[in-house]
Amino acid sequence: MIILFLVIAAALIFDFINGFHDTANAIATCISTRALSVRSAILMAAILNFVGAMISTKVATTIGKDIVDKDNVTQMVVLAGITGAIIWDLITWYYGLPSSSSHAIIGGIMGSVIAHAGISALHFEGLKKIILALVLSPVVGAVAGFIFMVILLWIFRNRSPHILNRGFRKLQVLSAAIMAFSHGTADAQKSMGVITLALVSYGSLETFDVPVWVMFTCALAMALGTAMGGWRIIKTVGHDFVKLQPVHGFCVETASAGVILGAAAFGMPTSTTHVITSSILGVGLTKRLSAVNWQLAYRILWAWGLTIPASGIISYVTYVVLNPFLGK
Repeated sequence: MIILFLVIAAALIFDFINGFHDTANAIATCISTRALSVRSAILMAAILNFVGAMISTKVATTIGKDIVDKDNVTQMVVLAGITGAIIWDLITWYYGLPSSSSHAIIGGIMGSVIAHAGISALHFEGLKKIILALVLSPVVGAVAGFIFMVILLWIFRNRSPHILNRGFRKLQVLSAAIMAFSHGTADAQKSMGVITLALVSYGSLETFDVPVWVMFTCALAMALGTAMGGWRIIKTVGHDFVKLQPVHGFCVETASAGVILGAAAFGMPTSTTHVITSSILGVGLTKRLSAVNWQLAYRILWAWGLTIPASGIISYVTYVVLNPFLGK
């Protein structure tokens, strides 16, 4: 029971960190274009993150069922997996890198399961589907952002940039709201899946059905984390990567939200961080190659590539260290 409480507490801490780590996903572009004030943007993102998190549990079910068989999951496996994800999120937050909390939790669970039962305990078919979705979604986000931006530039080709951006500054409030909602729909469900997995392992649940109290607490933890604001990553995404105008921000948020909500409808976990960052890249490429801060892009790509193995290694070590004391 004590370890179960630790698992639930760790999962909610992860959700809280995920919230302030990923605040930039929803609001960095509208802050950088001055469509919203910082305070208004964060308040809107927090509320809509909560609402989005209460809508569906399809992604939570995918996280809870498709990574590993429940027979190979103990409370220590889940606790070590979450711990690895939390540590990696904090490392990338400290350096202002928009890494994926989705990748971190998946890598963390994989690492702790391997430490507990060996690599054969993983569901490779399920993992292949999950990782494929995580890899393809940024590509789709970049392409969608590029195409959407080109279409808008062609439609409004005879409008002055000043008038165009004045109109899209208002529309960007709507697109940022949709992006915040989609972030809650996709990201809060990772912790829902982890907590439900722990409850099934403990014996509190016979089948993998996410309880309402789990949905509510995870949604609340993410909303509170979002309200704290991840200033380091907001600066990276909203200012340092590509200089954006309101029309660009509208394209980025709309394209990203479409990709994330579409994937969530099929229960496929996506990285909101990867999707919106790649959408910014796609929109930036419509301006010119030099509009993109390629040095920062390479740092982000390194963080993306390292997330699953790094969080997996941290979780593996955490399990090996803690299991002799808490696992018995």
